[in-house]
Amino acid sequence: MSIARYIREIGRGREGARSLSRDDARDLMTQVLDRSVTDLEIGAFALAMRIKGESVAELIGFLGAANERCIAIRTDRPTVVLPSYNGSRRIPNLTALLAMLLAQRGVQVLVHGPARDAARVTTAAIFHDLGLTCAGSAREIDDAWSRREPAFIDIATLCPPLARLLEVRKVVGLRNSGHTIAKLLAGCSAEPVLRVVNYTHPEYGTRLAEFIAETGADALLMRGTEGEPVADARRLQRMDIYLAGQLRIDLSLPGQAGVVTGLPVLPRSSDAPTTASYIQAIVSGATPAPGAVTAQVDCLVCALGELGRPASREASA
Repeated sequence: MSIARYIREIGRGREGARSLSRDDARDLMTQVLDRSVTDLEIGAFALAMRIKGESVAELIGFLGAANERCIAIRTDRPTVVLPSYNGSRRIPNLTALLAMLLAQRGVQVLVHGPARDAARVTTAAIFHDLGLTCAGSAREIDDAWSRREPAFIDIATLCPPLARLLEVRKVVGLRNSGHTIAKLLAGCSAEPVLRVVNYTHPEYGTRLAEFIAETGADALLMRGTEGEPVADARRLQRMDIYLAGQLRIDLSLPGQAGVVTGLPVLPRSSDAPTTASYIQAIVSGATPAPGAVTAQVDCLVCALGELGRPASREASA
């Protein structure tokens, strides 16, 4: 098989490239994930899409192919999904704190992402230092949920073909469409599932909002904190809630405006052990949680409450 015909369409540069249909995008990503094409073709695909950028139709097709290759994680409880793929460099990575505070409120939480990153502090490392589950199977996730704990699963376990595509970055030096798709994975078949979808560059925020609307998804859309799906402890960013693809202003957070007059006391180091100790102090009640993270927790809990009301869901559809 070959993806040359697709590369001809997407590889003509930012101005000359044409977007693929959903079906063609799905077929392209299927061949890439299944490694039925050469490494050279995969590299060409990665670079072409990096230059062109994904259309909404392409995101839908790519995600469909990736979802088909995920392990089955089934639950009949509403679930918040936190895709965690960036880790932190400068400030503590508080994605695990968000997950634990949600679990304390009775919310079932699934976090997925890479287990290791040589340049960043991953959520997986912090989960490990907190003694939380880094699951190797769907059964281990169920066990964590039965203990009312959040669960983390490595993308290499959740979707091995997608994990291999993410590794292409180490060869070509650039992120590719796999990174965008990973941040959109629901990861489980819960009904409902509320994804926290984050972006780094503003143009991606617009495209992801269109994707959420087109697919009728339930999501919290936000600009990430160093690329993580957690509120910035120093200043709450805007958070838009979408239910059945419709923006719900009444459930969204506008973000903090104006001059910051006070900052929370954060650890001086962002390494995993220090961050884990800080998080443990918060969940035990010894240290107050940053207000921005608490606001995000409240926002997600309120949105889940709306999803639990059939009449409200129909009205927003």
